[in-house]
Amino acid sequence: MATVAYMTSHNELQKRFPLGAGVDLASLSSDPYPHYRRLREREPVSWVPALNMYLVTRYDLVQTVLRDSVHYISGTDRSLVYDTFGTHMLTTDGELHDLYKQPLLPGFRPAAVRESMELAITAHVNRLIDGFIKSGRIELREHFASRLPILTVLSLFGLPLENEPLLRRWYDAFENALANFTWQANVRAEAATHVGDFHTYMQGHIDAKRKAPDDRLLSQLLAVNEPRKLADDEIRRNALIIFFGGISTVEALILNTFYSLHRHPETQDRVIKDLTLCAPLLDEVVRWLGPVQSATRHVSQAATLAGVSFAPGDTVNCMLAAANQDPEVFTAPDQFNIDRPELRRHVGFAIGSHHCLGSHLAKLEARIAVETLLQRLPHLRVDPASSPVVSGHEFRQPKLLSMCWEPPA
Repeated sequence: MATVAYMTSHNELQKRFPLGAGVDLASLSSDPYPHYRRLREREPVSWVPALNMYLVTRYDLVQTVLRDSVHYISGTDRSLVYDTFGTHMLTTDGELHDLYKQPLLPGFRPAAVRESMELAITAHVNRLIDGFIKSGRIELREHFASRLPILTVLSLFGLPLENEPLLRRWYDAFENALANFTWQANVRAEAATHVGDFHTYMQGHIDAKRKAPDDRLLSQLLAVNEPRKLADDEIRRNALIIFFGGISTVEALILNTFYSLHRHPETQDRVIKDLTLCAPLLDEVVRWLGPVQSATRHVSQAATLAGVSFAPGDTVNCMLAAANQDPEVFTAPDQFNIDRPELRRHVGFAIGSHHCLGSHLAKLEARIAVETLLQRLPHLRVDPASSPVVSGHEFRQPKLLSMCWEPPA
């Protein structure tokens, strides 16, 4: 394909990218995968006016963008993550990004996460189940999936568990803001109010931890002094993105796992008989029904990708969920298969310098949750009277997932 000159006219862009012009937010939220398939095959880099950005849908091209932190960056005032949360490890590159992220890496490695968090997560999971096991029926999001990650993140930071309702209220506003591709003013304003509330809340705990440090994450952030100490506002902003990421991904991963098992009961039977299959199960859920569908980058220098030229200021959205169903990488990609040999190649937690810091913690939480629910709730299944619906073009999951089981006598 010949290189396409950069075009400022949206009309010209729509003519150049007819498939992208046909993408609307409603159908993208309802079922993005047919759009992904058409775009990947015919317009792997496409302008989508409904989102006012380019979408990249092919696996190799997504990798190219995410590994290139020179031409494609995260931190600009056109970023929803920046607009909502400000400057932190996800909206910076280079030295500042390393300053924020590098000191945290050792504590988020698999062995470190298991050592520091497995007992707390297990206790939270069992305590939540204790609260509803006798009922035989719950809505899983409200009573479990939305609660576990908040309790876990509070434990991670060493903060009071009774603050759970507060964090939940803030989180809902943040999720709306990060999917606000049309930049609605009321959505931004509500998020800004709660960001301010979070900063006030966190500063109080920073002051307390400074006087009485412990071994939890907030005290670890306060102890960073190489190459320099972090200012309190830097600690608050990075804590905020860890809080949000730690909640959104885990909630969706748990719900998407049980939705996937509902759609594939033979896999659930296998997992119940052999809980070691939970690890590949979770990776396949991330690939097949990605909780986070995309990773947004902003063009800092003129660049060309698959014959399409970008100018500084363009927004490029790497569709992780589309890359994870690329048939050039994944055999029969629309099929759910926990035995696929290429499973670990999925990019559901992104790649490159902005690979998800908490990916191992998220998988640990989800694994303990799934294993324990399956063990403690006999014949756990989606309520036959319900019809779960998955939706979302940025964060994708069932909004409601009614489950039932045989309660203890």
